[in-house]
Amino acid sequence: MMQQTTDHQAITQTRAWIDAVIVALNFCPFARRELDRNSVRFKVIREDSLEQYLLALIDECTLLDRDPEIETSLLILPQGFAAFDTFLDLLEMANALLVEQGYRGIYQLASFHPEYRFADAPAGDPANYTNRSPFPLLHLIRESSIERAVASYPQAELIPERNIALAREKGSLEMQALLATCCKNSGKR
Repeated sequence: MMQQTTDHQAITQTRAWIDAVIVALNFCPFARRELDRNSVRFKVIREDSLEQYLLALIDECTLLDRDPEIETSLLILPQGFAAFDTFLDLLEMANALLVEQGYRGIYQLASFHPEYRFADAPAGDPANYTNRSPFPLLHLIRESSIERAVASYPQAELIPERNIALAREKGSLEMQALLATCCKNSGKR
């Protein structure tokens, strides 16, 4: 079970993970620019029901609709989704809701979780760390931004393959240590 953390701790740990893993290992070659521009929104969501989490997602879409200065939102879910299967259920419903609310082609969700596991990968595969984060996260991304970034990056389609190879090269212990380091300063884990 995840320890209770403050919103500030959750954001601090998530930002540390982005810096130490996503940017430092270049898992997302587009992240540094947006962090430097301060256009990434970090939002902690703590709700009492699945429906409230889904409403919070749509509220975030509405905010992005109104504020083009926010390039992307990271919705941090520090409670209620410790079990990866429960998180996957939320992700499935969230994707369906985006379609239902007319956001297909406008926003896309990427997902991260402390216990992330690719469907075809064993639990101990270091590749899983390409999507492991300090907390369950829904990353709300503008589709138009993805299209622009991918068009300007040579062989963007090879990014996931490169990330998996790098994670496997580093190994589970090193990847686990990187993730744990992001959580140390505020007492998590």
